[in-house]
Amino acid sequence: MRTYLNGRIFTGAQILDNQCVLTDDGKIVGIVERQNVPDTATVVDLQGHLLAPAFMDIQIYGGNGRLFGEFPSVEALAATYDYCRAGGAMHFLPTVATNSDAVVFAAIEAVREYWQQGGAGVIGLHLEGPYINITKRGAHLPQFVKNDPSVSDLEKWLSKGKNIVKMMTLAPELCSVAAVEYLQSNGVIVSAGHTNATFAEATAAFNGGDFEEKTQDFIHNPNKTIRVATHLFNAMSPFGHRDLGVVGAIFAHPSVRVSLVADGFHVDFEAIKIAKQLLGERLFLITDAVTENTEGSYSHRFDNGKYVVADGTLSGSALTMQQAVKNCVEKVGISLEESLRMASLYPAQVMGLAEQFGRIEAGFTADFVLLDADLNVVSCF
Repeated sequence: MRTYLNGRIFTGAQILDNQCVLTDDGKIVGIVERQNVPDTATVVDLQGHLLAPAFMDIQIYGGNGRLFGEFPSVEALAATYDYCRAGGAMHFLPTVATNSDAVVFAAIEAVREYWQQGGAGVIGLHLEGPYINITKRGAHLPQFVKNDPSVSDLEKWLSKGKNIVKMMTLAPELCSVAAVEYLQSNGVIVSAGHTNATFAEATAAFNGGDFEEKTQDFIHNPNKTIRVATHLFNAMSPFGHRDLGVVGAIFAHPSVRVSLVADGFHVDFEAIKIAKQLLGERLFLITDAVTENTEGSYSHRFDNGKYVVADGTLSGSALTMQQAVKNCVEKVGISLEESLRMASLYPAQVMGLAEQFGRIEAGFTADFVLLDADLNVVSCF
């Protein structure tokens, strides 16, 4: 048994002082007062720092000079895990942007091999594309863009990537209800992104309606609804007072969750403040981080705090989850507790893992990040 003491504890709901966390065999036993800690427990002195649930990043392409999304390998996953962990994220979804089938298959095999070797942190694979709207492709390469996937198109990936592909970002206006239902019935979370959908099309997708006929035949069938959207404001039809777009559909919907890149480049901090006021617990953090790369189809060049492709188009962030949390607190004015939830509990809820991660309470996995008073990562446990 191990105890974490002499620090502040963020449970996922509140910050506690003068309490200790007990763990055993990788699980949290409970939170107790100091006098109730067993004498046989191994002591971890938190030295006054804040212990919080480890962060979860469900969209990241690589780290530490290894771009997994372009050159998938076990080594790239290990390098990305090290990058994530340095920023407090002990769980992540390595992501492949719109690319060839060969790269997707290689990514699937890399994740499988990484797991077989006992690799930590990876909770699955996120495919961002290729079924996106080319008008909202951003830095995604047009030669790889596809639309209107058939079930047989998707089967070629899931036949090899069953239980590995956990999320797919697609443009709902270009995909059938049957395709969405097939993905979700195979355990894939579908996220609307890189989309030029109208307000009506996006709302139909979020409600489970037919995207072509705009009917609401499936509104009561949760297996056919898209419940998540990818990087709010970026690569989606914007909010206008006459044409509300996907952004308006997200704002107006009662339950759709959406990720956001809080680096000040992808989204202005004042826009994040407005979005948070409107969306509340439905807004969560990702890094959308890439790494320096000069080879292959996707080149990324570091440029004053962000990454761009050759023509200067924004292509990814240089964020860690820790920096995203810090930005939310210091630049946006979101409370510390809520900013921490945006990086841990809310992504876990999106992934259907909220019974394991995102809280410090009995029965949850004992994965923690330790933060100092300036919200820098001291350590991960």
